[in-house]
Formats: sequence, structure tokens, C-alpha cells
Amino acid sequence: MPTGVAIRDVREQLFAAAERVLVRDGPNALTSRAVTMEAGCAKGVLHRHFDDFDAFLAELVRDRIAAVEARGAALRGVAGTGTVTGNVAAALTDLFGPLALGVLGLVTSRDALRARLRRTTPVGIPLLTEAGSVLAGYLAAERGLGRLVADCDTDALAFAVIGSGHLLFTGRDGVAPPAAEVGRVVGTVLAGASPQAG
Repeated sequence: MPTGVAIRDVREQLFAAAERVLVRDGPNALTSRAVTMEAGCAKGVLHRHFDDFDAFLAELVRDRIAAVEARGAALRGVAGTGTVTGNVAAALTDLFGPLALGVLGLVTSRDALRARLRRTTPVGIPLLTEAGSVLAGYLAAERGLGRLVADCDTDALAFAVIGSGHLLFTGRDGVAPPAAEVGRVVGTVLAGASPQAG
């Protein structure tokens, strides 16, 4: 990038570059140099907009968390349609794409990053914790419609689904598990909460 030429939407360009590096090369390849090279800008550009590289990474993760939380409204909007298992399975498949798995790898591999993220996610694994809350909100909406039993613990169910989903999607080199397998796992976790279970 020539000196003196303004870069529009620097933050978004750097995030997009970081996401491409993360998905393509993994968390260990994510350096400030790799990000700025991918973005086609000087290394100093990143440091003009963020205090340091860990601050950049924390904002990148928070940006992904915000995207997951924004999808929560859409997920709650499908409550009462389709099947609960089908809706949750689709949400899991959407959540655990290659980018989210890369972000989770990044979060678990960098102590300094996790320490920064504790300011906004004090417990649990950042991104998974927020995804669990989004899913719990959806399950609570379904419980309110009578599609789950009245006494089911939607928080516990959501975190069980998120944990199972994480294990199911991890380590597949970007290839999602078959939809039938995702549906089977979700259906097993939710089976006891179905009104038909009793």
C-alpha cells in the first residue's frame, strides 16, 4: 500500500485477512505480519488501530461473538416452526464452521488472549459460552411454546448440545459431519426434554 493512500474500513479488512489466514493456515500461523501481508498493507497499519497484536486478536474474537449473538434473534424467530432437533442441528452446523473452529483453536492456544477475553467472558470458553446462551434463549422460546417440557433446564441442555457439537465438529479438516449424525447427537441430548418422552 503506497504511503499516504487511505485504507477504507481498516478494521474490517484486517479482520477479514486474519480470518482467511486462520481458516487456511491455522491459529499458529496467525501473526501480525501474516495478517498485514494478507490484507496487503504495512505492518504499522495494524498497530495504529490496536494497542498490540493481542488487542487485535481479542477484538477479532469479540467480533465473531457479536456475529453469533446477532444470529440469536434469527434462531429465536424460527421457534415453533420445523422441529426443535432440526433447528438446533442447523444452528450447530452454522456455528461450527471452519472459521469458528479456528477462533476456538486460537482462544485455547493463547493465554494472553484468554486473559483479555475474561473481561467480557468471565467464565467458560469465549465464543462457546455465548453460543450456549444464544441456544438457551432459543430452547426457552420452544419451552414457552410447549415444544419442550415445562421443567426442562434450557441452560443445561444448551451447554450439553454445544459441548457435544464441539466434539462432533472438531478435527474434521473443514468437512462437516453428516447432517444425520448431527441430528442424532442433538436428538439424543434433547430426548428427555421432549413432551413425547414421558
